[in-house]
Amino acid sequence: MHDKLEIQAHCGKVQGIAPLVISASRATDIPAFHAKWFMHRLDQGYCVWINPFNRNQKVFVSFSNCRVIVFWSKNPQPLIPYLDEISARGIKYYFQYTLNDYEKEGLEPNVPKLGDRIETFIRLSEKIGKNKVIWRYDPVMRTDALSLDEILLRIAGMGEKISPYTAKLVFSFVDMLNYSKVTNNLKKYADGAKEPDSNERLDFAQRLTEINSAWKNPLKLATCAEIDTLPGIGHNKCIDDELICELCREDGEIIKKYGSPPAQLSLLGNESKKPAALKDKGQRQECGCALSKDIGSYNTCLHLCAYCYANHSETAVKNTCKNLSAESESLLV
Repeated sequence: MHDKLEIQAHCGKVQGIAPLVISASRATDIPAFHAKWFMHRLDQGYCVWINPFNRNQKVFVSFSNCRVIVFWSKNPQPLIPYLDEISARGIKYYFQYTLNDYEKEGLEPNVPKLGDRIETFIRLSEKIGKNKVIWRYDPVMRTDALSLDEILLRIAGMGEKISPYTAKLVFSFVDMLNYSKVTNNLKKYADGAKEPDSNERLDFAQRLTEINSAWKNPLKLATCAEIDTLPGIGHNKCIDDELICELCREDGEIIKKYGSPPAQLSLLGNESKKPAALKDKGQRQECGCALSKDIGSYNTCLHLCAYCYANHSETAVKNTCKNLSAESESLLV
């Protein structure tokens, strides 16, 4: 669990939490649209997370103990000028960079052009190191006009350009069973949108492995929150305890909480298993993420992707963002 402490907020002294790892954010693209807000909250020392399903539930989140921030983005360009300032605060970070190619289909209407996003990916990697820029192709789907063959061709072309600038490619298949909102949105924008079936997933994984092996710089391949175990493909941990410990190798508190202790020999002479890092119980069962606190909010991402589960409607997003300022304690106003 996160440490608790007293926070001096605008309303006075309140009880809050002080996580070691902050997620920014699964629920919205903070680097693309809320970089100034985020930096102002760092200056203030805290932010407020409001439960989207119960707006009376507020959590005050302090940055005082923060060692690592995991940024999720399709366009981190607006945050790049602030990275040196974040580093100067002693905070480590890495990026989950979603780089899809759905330009022709119009499924991501407000992301920059693909060429610009690839250029940003390369520039970010050159600045902070390729191990801290993780390529996500998420989600993978097929429609009447878009085959899995075509998606693999697009990934192959993108990988030729960016595989030297990352160490890992993470992908997941669109989930239309558990997210009715995704299904309804995709029906409006993509005729015949479907989840790949088990045979298609297996074939996709095998062919992606072949594509990857042909790149000059082959990547580690992993799926995100997928039940299937696919040959040559690992199960990803987006909030990655191993990477966190690597970034904070001299931080005893991080190593104690997120690291595995040295293996010990049992009485039978066998090496005992290392305990898993503290799992984030707030995520889906298939999710392998370690503990963090997400500070984002639904209805605040102006990419307006057709498959997004975090936006109720374009109107809701625009109304929320219209009322948001850099001075707001929370993204949900």
